[in-house]
Amino acid sequence: MLGFDVFTARKVWTAFLIALLLFIIYTASSTLLVVAFAVFFSYLVYPLVDLVDRVRPRRVPRVASIAVVFVVVVAVIAIVGSVFGVQLQDQATHLFEQLPALLKSDVPNRLPLPHFLEPLRERIVDFVRSQIETGSDKAMPMARSLGLGVVHAASNLIYLVLIPILSFLLIKEGPSMRDAFLASLTGRHRLMWTAIVTDLNVLLSRYVRALLFLALATLVCYGVAFSLLGVPYAFLLAVSAGLLEFVPFAGPLGAIAITLVVAVFSGYSHPLGLVIFIALYRMFQDYVLNPYLMSEGVEVSPFLVIVGLLAGDQLGGVAGIFLAVPVIAMLRIIIGRARVLSAPSAEEGERRGAG
Repeated sequence: MLGFDVFTARKVWTAFLIALLLFIIYTASSTLLVVAFAVFFSYLVYPLVDLVDRVRPRRVPRVASIAVVFVVVVAVIAIVGSVFGVQLQDQATHLFEQLPALLKSDVPNRLPLPHFLEPLRERIVDFVRSQIETGSDKAMPMARSLGLGVVHAASNLIYLVLIPILSFLLIKEGPSMRDAFLASLTGRHRLMWTAIVTDLNVLLSRYVRALLFLALATLVCYGVAFSLLGVPYAFLLAVSAGLLEFVPFAGPLGAIAITLVVAVFSGYSHPLGLVIFIALYRMFQDYVLNPYLMSEGVEVSPFLVIVGLLAGDQLGGVAGIFLAVPVIAMLRIIIGRARVLSAPSAEEGERRGAG
């Protein structure tokens, strides 16, 4: 009578809640980012926890197996960092010191190019040199800014401590938190969210472990191949490529560009063999290894991947790019499950209306 529509009011209220949720996420983005990385770290170590649980005596509490796994993982990370960190730092320092000499070398002018690119050789070489010079000119100011920001960075080191602590608590209390959440729901909502939670668990576990295996495969294959081929700064380039695997789409392309530019300007004498190896490896990873590891649950259309990467870069920088693909995949699962489980009720309503 007064023009109040309950159905419209529900829609407005739902839109308001969604807007409020997005505002809270944007406001507390730093905290949520730490939680997100803790979730990813939890999925990385959970298979080890499950393995220890299988051989754990019944009288020993589960928290003991979780603690053992975390101590071992942290110790392994520290040992690997101490063993290979010095070599990585030495190669990075040497490359930075050699940049001026590499830029003045005449090696790029002697490299073979396809016939249709020969007229553009000088422009291509000048463009690459200008990009490297721009990057090297910015390196020292960046280093000074980094030095001035050490105190600020030290205040953020608490996050590095919080991530494993939160991961420990998530693995310990995750099942009870999930059961409590589902118990608070009733009827169709409980059925829907049970399916959503199950699908999200499978998605995140598959995605995180796939990224880890892809990064390790790239690190090992690039490291072995670059060493055998005699590529300059082989270990540095392999580690960079492995780390960039965690950045979807743009990361592998950036790794290829960095590798080829460093190899060419360092005077590497077999660039064609390097290009062939990289092309063969990317074909193997993109068409064999990646689909096998990712499987069906993580597939996202290239259009959504690119849009998500751009949006993630604007919202959270490198961290936003890293989280863009899993967030899109999670939203797809939630929307898909909601549609499937709401379809029977919609058909039932149509039948009642027809009757």
